[in-house]
Amino acid sequence: MRLVVGLGNPGARYARNRHNIGFLTADVVARRYGFAGFRDRFKGEIAEGTIGDSRVLLLKPQTFMNDSGESVLAAMSFYKIPPGEVLVIHDELDLKPGKVRVKRGGGSAGHNGLRSIDALVGPDYWRLRIGIGHPGVRELVLPYVLQNFPSDEAEGWVAPVIDAVAEAFPLLVAGDPPAFMSEVARRFTPPEPAAEA
Repeated sequence: MRLVVGLGNPGARYARNRHNIGFLTADVVARRYGFAGFRDRFKGEIAEGTIGDSRVLLLKPQTFMNDSGESVLAAMSFYKIPPGEVLVIHDELDLKPGKVRVKRGGGSAGHNGLRSIDALVGPDYWRLRIGIGHPGVRELVLPYVLQNFPSDEAEGWVAPVIDAVAEAFPLLVAGDPPAFMSEVARRFTPPEPAAEA
């Protein structure tokens, strides 16, 4: 069994925030593969389904981002899932908008959700990083990630990249990150940065 965790903050106020691209992706994956509805469990919302030949649990921690590890640890412990079978989907400031990368292990790069998970389960899990770009100044990071995606971004690249990720997801679940990345790249081209005025 694989545990796929979409990171975000709970509640309507945060639903369309940049920081919630993990939640948005989890929702699209659940719909695409006909998962049963999300139910409250493990300090989060969890849904179960099958992708390819694999049984998959989708988890959206409801602890707020900074305590995401509590929900992840609870689900891992109950189902006895090792870190190598866990995939965390999160926003990535250090990648250009719409860039997608997969890696196992590494640091938190200042991401409080990852920091919380690292502290409770260690860093040896998989990360699906979806680029949201950087505001350019460190002091602007918090307001930036807690802003909604502008409508031109939401329609222009956010929805299309999430659709590409969801469509290619069976390759990731099957343990083939390179094929997954190739398929996402085939289906979606990140936007070019706006030219400086």
